[in-house]
Amino acid sequence: MESISNPAREAARARLAAAEAKREDILLYHLANGVIIDSRTVEIDEGVVIAPGATILSGTILRGRTVIGAGCIIGPNTHIEDSIVDEGSTVNASQVYSSHIGPHNNIGPFTHVRVNTVTDYGVHLGAYVETKNSNFARGNTVSHLTYIGDSDVGKYCNFGCGTVTCNYDGKDKFRTQIGDYCFIGCNTNLVAPVKVGDGAYTAAGSTITKDVPAQALGIARERQTNLEGWAEPKMEAYIAKKKKLEDEQSK
Repeated sequence: MESISNPAREAARARLAAAEAKREDILLYHLANGVIIDSRTVEIDEGVVIAPGATILSGTILRGRTVIGAGCIIGPNTHIEDSIVDEGSTVNASQVYSSHIGPHNNIGPFTHVRVNTVTDYGVHLGAYVETKNSNFARGNTVSHLTYIGDSDVGKYCNFGCGTVTCNYDGKDKFRTQIGDYCFIGCNTNLVAPVKVGDGAYTAAGSTITKDVPAQALGIARERQTNLEGWAEPKMEAYIAKKKKLEDEQSK
């Protein structure tokens, strides 16, 4: 790294000190207004609005036109930008951009809420869930490892692990529509444009390319076939390899 001249270093030091002083002034303002902030590692832009009684945990960054409601717990290690988080919601170790999180939501950890996501009361978006340009009605549960983009989801739906809305065909984006009280099985691919009716199920491992009527079970997978003895020769070599490794490790 090239050396920096003393005047340049001092100027940089002054800019950093000014930025730190401004950041701390903003934290003190929110603390005086009844916001609970437990660490100096929090960063809050000047235009951010936080209701009294909200808690902002360490490592959190609040940017732009963000609004945080009363009773929210934000963080640790959360980034929210140009978004609204309504009262009583938790956003833990996640990122939220240009979206509206409804009241009493539970977001995270490691959730990526992308632009134009809107959630209603009591929605849960869990670990490694990504959303984009989608609407979630009341009480939806998306617990883990799922992508929901360009979708409209009715109330009280449950998404199994590994669900994907396949919204892009390489040229155009299409929407997925899911009714109320639906159960989307693990590893379901919903190839938009497609509709799932109220109270419908999709079977785990299905790739749904046609509409599923209300109260129906959508199954789109090949019937299982077992080839007897197919694995035996492969397994002999594999077991021999592992036994050799085990013998070497025991010496």
